[in-house]
Amino acid sequence: MSGWVGQLMILPILLPLLAGAAMVLLGEQRRRVKAALGVASVLAVLGVAVLLLWRADAVDGMAGVYRLGDWPAPFGIVLVVDRLSAMMVLLTSILALAALVFSLANWHRAGPHFHPLFQFLLMGLNGAFLTGDVFNLFVFFEILLAASYGLALYGAGIARIRAGLHYIAVNLSASLLFLIGAGLLYGAAGTLNMADLAARLPMLTGSDRALFEAGAAILGTAFLVKAGMWPLGFWLAPTYAVASPPAAAIFAIMSKVGVYAVLRLWLLLFGAEHGSAMAFGADWLLFGGIVTVGFGAIGVLATQDMGHLAGSSILVSSGTLLAAIGVGQVGVTAGALFYLVSSTLAICAFFLLIELVERDREASADVLAVTLEAFGEGEAPPDAADPVGTATPVTLAMLGISFVCCALLLAGLPPLSGFIAKFAVLTALLNPVGAAAGAAVPAGSWALLAVVIFSGFTAIVAMTRAGIRVLWSPLDRSVPEVRGAEIAPIALLLLLCLGLTVQAGPVMRYMQDAAVSLYTPLDYVRSVLPAAVGTARPGGGGA
Repeated sequence: MSGWVGQLMILPILLPLLAGAAMVLLGEQRRRVKAALGVASVLAVLGVAVLLLWRADAVDGMAGVYRLGDWPAPFGIVLVVDRLSAMMVLLTSILALAALVFSLANWHRAGPHFHPLFQFLLMGLNGAFLTGDVFNLFVFFEILLAASYGLALYGAGIARIRAGLHYIAVNLSASLLFLIGAGLLYGAAGTLNMADLAARLPMLTGSDRALFEAGAAILGTAFLVKAGMWPLGFWLAPTYAVASPPAAAIFAIMSKVGVYAVLRLWLLLFGAEHGSAMAFGADWLLFGGIVTVGFGAIGVLATQDMGHLAGSSILVSSGTLLAAIGVGQVGVTAGALFYLVSSTLAICAFFLLIELVERDREASADVLAVTLEAFGEGEAPPDAADPVGTATPVTLAMLGISFVCCALLLAGLPPLSGFIAKFAVLTALLNPVGAAAGAAVPAGSWALLAVVIFSGFTAIVAMTRAGIRVLWSPLDRSVPEVRGAEIAPIALLLLLCLGLTVQAGPVMRYMQDAAVSLYTPLDYVRSVLPAAVGTARPGGGGA
């Protein structure tokens, strides 16, 4: 793709980089200028993401390949924009806008360097979704992780520091595995360009093939640590539960980076077009995803803390996506992509909402509520002097409606998009394409169906319990002060989920096309390698 549209592909990386560097030079005394610059950067990236998604869908799935310095693949660095990467950049931009606007009410003043850390995190996320090279995927992973370390520790509190240090240690270990796995891939194939790896894999035999598969397994383990698969995701819920609300909200997309990497590389390297390499590791993905969903569902049901509830919901989301990938069916993957978008928007909104509904509540409120319930003292006796039908403050009504919407989305109940996404996944599981008439549904599909339904049940039980205690508790509480900059991002995210519900047909068509493209990796290979896209154009830029 040439011309000015082709130059857009570098902007989701370049704009946050320049904005973050400028913020470092501005210093901490100019927070308003940095805030304005941050919002402008995120809005610009959001606009570019919309254009890239439109372009990817308009030209049959591949918006283009951007060659930095006009060096052709596999020797140069390439950025690749297809339906999946464009969707992930757009989703990241939406979450970044919501989290950043929410932080402007108070949190961006809670410590130093919030805005540059936020921009560098955005740069790393976009780079990870756009890169076409495993080594540069590692580089962008490290950029986003370095920024996330600062954001995880942002603000005061012993619990935040303790969980943040655990988070750093786990991710440094995962980064070491990533580097080892990438080194083994390079030693076996002589390249780290994703398309070139896919082209060379069929030619590998003997010890080279064994080395390649060992490297892929180690690399996959690193991705699964970042995705939160059981038993590698023990760090996720405690860290996200104590992080500042804006940081936790944008962290909702970080576990999806690991899921994206698994989806991209697994189908590119071990898809149906690679013969004997087909379905390498599929059973591990399916089994691990199912166990992760179960583990997250138990965590949702067991906790009394809403931050841990949201963190466990991320585990449920990641497990569902990984298991759906392991099933290896286009229809299931399409439904999983719909679920990825819906669940990520809902969890981001929920992290922001927790800050508002728990504002001005005493730390012992939940413990006291549980004690009263256990001894049958949860309701006060009626008082004849009390008026009948006390008016509900508008703020509490808004928070209550938002809470109910989050509960419906996380549980996957109608009428919102969470139900449509889960219904699409379960329908595809029970009606596999290509199966013979009357063929039995595989046991793994039945197991995934069971845990998905169970996770929805636990979510509605936990959310109902939390909502009663926080919003409808008989304990006296003051109405929290909520600013427009705090409620507006939550409303935006929930309205987007409503939009996914209303426009479920076009959205599902897009997801289906994206899934089909993932299961035909040769189109990706032809788009990236020079022999497939023609000679390089002078002056660098898009192809």
